Amino acid sequence: MAIKIRIPTPLQKLTGDKAEVAVQARNVNEMIEALEKSYPGIKSRICDETGKIRRFVNIYLNEEDIRFLSQEKTGLKDGDEVSIVPAIAGGL
Repeated sequence: MAIKIRIPTPLQKLTGDKAEVAVQARNVNEMIEALEKSYPGIKSRICDETGKIRRFVNIYLNEEDIRFLSQEKTGLKDGDEVSIVPAIAGGL
């Protein structure tokens, strides 16, 4: 079994229009690297030039924001579900 990743619509052009993909990874950093290996160019949309997750990209592990866990070092296990969610700008 692998980690299931929900891909937001703006990034689906990089995954061959797949809304969901699966990879093997032990933590979020490894997950991003596995995504990049399978779908070149996706890492630069998720991470900045230093490798940190961009501030306007939210990543959820089983519905929990990884910013409140161990961020990029957050551990993953078979069967986990990860959602990549671009922040929506706006306001009143």
